[in-house]
Amino acid sequence: MVRLYVVLIVAAVVFSIYAVADCAFFDRSRVRGLSRGWWIVVIVFVPIIGGLLWFIIGRGRAGRSSGGGRTRTVAPDDDADFLRRLGTEAEQAERIRRMEQELADLDGDGPSGDGGQPDGTAGTERKRPDTPETPGESGPSGRPNG
Repeated sequence: MVRLYVVLIVAAVVFSIYAVADCAFFDRSRVRGLSRGWWIVVIVFVPIIGGLLWFIIGRGRAGRSSGGGRTRTVAPDDDADFLRRLGTEAEQAERIRRMEQELADLDGDGPSGDGGQPDGTAGTERKRPDTPETPGESGPSGRPNG
């Protein structure tokens, strides 16, 4: 029975030390109820109950701000940053579409129908296919592409 009391006392001391350390290093803006110093006093002088009160009442949640500085939820159509980001995304999409069109025109895959080649073939067709019998031309490294 004495061992049980010793284990319970050690557990209470460890819990109280953990609660004091948690309170001391906790973000000041998220402490609720009392100030940080008063919470430490309550934890030290009322060991188990003070620690429980700290964890239940004193610790604020991460998503909330303390006091009158509450943040309000804004609808997407009322959020200026969201609307600005939509505008830039639309501009980027238009710029990408124009660049793809310019690349297609340069490659000869444009809407002209003949592919922009003098012989009327599309720009993706090759005169000589790369096969084991006819490997591609040498690249910058000197080795054949193929």
